[in-house]
Amino acid sequence: MLENKKDILKIISSAILLIIAGIIQNETISLIIYIIGYIIVGVEVVIEAIENIFKGEFLDENFLMTIATIGAFFIGEYPEAVMVMLLFDLGELFEEYAEDKSRKSISELMNIKPDYANIEKNGKIEKVNPEELKIGDTIIIKPGEKVPLDGVIKQGMSSLDTKALTGETIPREVKENDTILSGCINLNGMLTVEVQKEFGESTVSKILDLVENASSKKANTENFITKFAKYYTPIVVFIALLIAIIPSIITKDINIWLYRALTFLVVSCPCALVISIPLSFFGGIGGASKIGVLIKGSNYLEALAKAETIVFDKTGTLTKGIFKVQKINPKNGTTKEELLEKAAYVENYSNHPISISIKSEYNNNIDTCRIKEIEEISGQRNIRYN
Repeated sequence: MLENKKDILKIISSAILLIIAGIIQNETISLIIYIIGYIIVGVEVVIEAIENIFKGEFLDENFLMTIATIGAFFIGEYPEAVMVMLLFDLGELFEEYAEDKSRKSISELMNIKPDYANIEKNGKIEKVNPEELKIGDTIIIKPGEKVPLDGVIKQGMSSLDTKALTGETIPREVKENDTILSGCINLNGMLTVEVQKEFGESTVSKILDLVENASSKKANTENFITKFAKYYTPIVVFIALLIAIIPSIITKDINIWLYRALTFLVVSCPCALVISIPLSFFGGIGGASKIGVLIKGSNYLEALAKAETIVFDKTGTLTKGIFKVQKINPKNGTTKEELLEKAAYVENYSNHPISISIKSEYNNNIDTCRIKEIEEISGQRNIRYN
């Protein structure tokens, strides 16, 4: 974010200097201002171009921009030199902004990573790094905490929020001897769990690894563009040299043909192809992450564009998983109001989506003093109230 503000400030400063230089009548002062404006937005591009030359990768967009703009200075086209570099930096800024948004969306999807695990030592519960635990260790998961590692429940029962893993909004009821996966959230009961997998092999680690390496699986289009740029850029430079040299020899007008050669370099710069296509895929992966959809690579995103049939199977894709009471059917002389009241009292201490819908329909204050001996059992609830 700080880097983006710095770039914005550079672009604004250079633009202001460009305007001032165009207004001032003194050529010497105007040239100095043009040079300062160019240095502000172009110095990093020039430095990167020089560094790439020593790396043997000099035929890239930085090299083309540097040659074109410096050449413009030599033939006296100062405003064009500054403007071209200014627009190039502005394009880079938009690219960084789009990438930052995508990274932020992907990072939000990665919030399923647990920060700690509870382990009992000498009769006390201590918080430790999940990466320190080994298979066979016993951990304690309190209500509201994330499940840090895959394991088997040895004691307790509860409901788990599995949306981060499955997209299912209805909590999963678990009890002793059930297997639970890391990344879920324990909603109510206390659970004692025996670790079955180390952190590196756990479900949450596998998901994070998929997210972090999503951009490594390139689409065919990206691979083609990478190969294309290696051949395209040298050809462009060669043609620009021909434009600058051959007509100049024939017409004896070096400046006009050098100007046209430099213009050709700028227009033919492969930035749009080399940058926009990978950025489009990266933005697509980030956009999907923002709404909780993990795409393992741009090759899968490209394949999705060719899909003709899509089958959905999970609450939370086509539906929200929010329930609402549609109809009340009382029996044995009980009124609708009485049945709804009893159901609301029975469900008062539960956070299950169906319980929430019943309490929402009742929409009255519940006298908790009437509720006695609460016991919640997976699949059913026993309760006595006065």
